[in-house]
Amino acid sequence: MNVHYRKLLPEESKMYRTIRLESLQEFPNAFGVTYEEALKHERLRMELDIENQTRDRFVIGAFIDHQLIGICTFIKDENNTGYIYQMYVEKGYQGNKIGAGLMDKTIKEASHQFENIDIYLEVKRTNLYAYHLYKKIGFTEISEPSSPLDNPVIIMKFEKNG
Repeated sequence: MNVHYRKLLPEESKMYRTIRLESLQEFPNAFGVTYEEALKHERLRMELDIENQTRDRFVIGAFIDHQLIGICTFIKDENNTGYIYQMYVEKGYQGNKIGAGLMDKTIKEASHQFENIDIYLEVKRTNLYAYHLYKKIGFTEISEPSSPLDNPVIIMKFEKNG
C-alpha cells in the first residue's frame, strides 16, 4: 500500500468536507462536534482555510491513488502554540499505521513552518487506541483532572526528541 502524505490543496476542500463528515458519522463520540452540527454549515471553517491556504491552519491528507483516505488538522494560535485536531483514517484503512504517518507529517510540517512551536492535542479518555498511538509518537499527558468526570479529555503535549 503506497500512501502519500501532503497538505491539502485549495481544490481539495470538498474532499476534506466529505471525509470530515464521514469521521463525525463513524465516530460520533470522538470529536468535539457532531455530524448534525457540522451539516448545519454550508462550508466548514477548515474548507475555507484550505481554499485560502491559511498559513496558521492546515490539513495534512493521506492519499492512496489520489483518493483522500485520512486527515489531520493543525491550528496555530497567536502564541507559539499549535494544536492537532480532527485526526481520522477511513475505516477500511485503519490498522495500517496511516494515522501515525499523518501525525508524523503534521508534526514535521508544523515544526518546519513555525520554529520552536509547542504542539498539543486532546483525546477523549474513552479513545484508548488514539491515546496509545499518541503516546507512541511522543506525546505525554499533561492534564491531571481530579476525576474523569471533571474532564472527559486528556491534554497531551508533543515532546521533541533532542
